[in-house]
Amino acid sequence: MTSLDKPTAQDQEDRGPEHNRAVTEAALFDAFGGIRGMVETVLPGLLFVTIFTINKDLHISAIAALAVSLLLVAVRLIRRDTVKHAFSGVFGVAFGVVFAMMTGNAKDFYLPGMLYTLGLGLAYIITTLAGVPLIGLILGPVFKENLSWRTRNPGRKKAYAKASWAWGLILLAKCAILFPLYWWADTTQFGWVLVALKIPPFLLAVYLTWVFLAKAPPPIDVFAEMEEQERAERAKEERAEEERNAAARGDHEA
Repeated sequence: MTSLDKPTAQDQEDRGPEHNRAVTEAALFDAFGGIRGMVETVLPGLLFVTIFTINKDLHISAIAALAVSLLLVAVRLIRRDTVKHAFSGVFGVAFGVVFAMMTGNAKDFYLPGMLYTLGLGLAYIITTLAGVPLIGLILGPVFKENLSWRTRNPGRKKAYAKASWAWGLILLAKCAILFPLYWWADTTQFGWVLVALKIPPFLLAVYLTWVFLAKAPPPIDVFAEMEEQERAERAKEERAEEERNAAARGDHEA
């Protein structure tokens, strides 16, 4: 371990497993949006299927879902909160509305989200097999470790690989349920099943990620390292300047 590692990784480890678990929980909450993020993810689809179940009107259902997505973004903007989760919801709903309006099939409102889930599940698996697990790329900046886990923290890289496998397999299992229903079930049945499957697989994946990372070595704070390195360089420059000034005074006195 280098001298720069000591105030980052070692000090966090010395604080004990409870501290590491708390840090991991806070980081996951920030990365995935917490309860509010889950509400923003579920609400547009829930509103769409509820209205469609009542009146079978694709246009009203789609417009209502898009309107509530935009409203959620507006609320975050007014409160000056982070909008990344709300904006992702707006884009997903907008694509769903476009697909459904183009085809006239209400089930196509859900198709872009399903394709995204399939692609994301494959991305988790492929990146893990390539040695760069996607969950590490997502959470590295949140933990202020960036990509240091790839070469300097093998235990953490292993935890990220396990978590990425969990995310990939859970998302692909979800797709294995939804895609057959997309063809076989009617719009109302399919919509309610999809809404029901929004949160439980997500919570399972987040929980497993927390379990794996809470048991892993603490992250190496590369930002703290850079700050420490900058302080050391400034101190070195100041000492050199003092030595030059002392030498100049000595020459002048001589």
